[in-house]
Amino acid sequence: MAIRRTMHDIRTLSGRVDRIANSYMAYMQITCLEMEKARKGKEKESALQRLQTLDARLCQIEAEKAALVRALAEHGAARAAARANGGSQPAPAPVASGIKLRY
Repeated sequence: MAIRRTMHDIRTLSGRVDRIANSYMAYMQITCLEMEKARKGKEKESALQRLQTLDARLCQIEAEKAALVRALAEHGAARAAARANGGSQPAPAPVASGIKLRY
């Protein structure tokens, strides 16, 4: 019985080339790493800019909220003072009319 050998049976070292032995492969790897580093740096800058924008908006929200709470407190104090001075009942709140939706 004869042994049949094909191209797949031939052992080679073609898949085991050392990157350092071929300097162009090492340089190509370095180039790829530098490009990835540059891309990641841009991503980081973009993310930091977005965080700064979000932080600024959160500060604006807190300032607006504090102003509204302060205005409500002043309005409530003025209303209480008007009741104490005049002794009259406050005007009833207007009845809102509009579209009524049923769920």
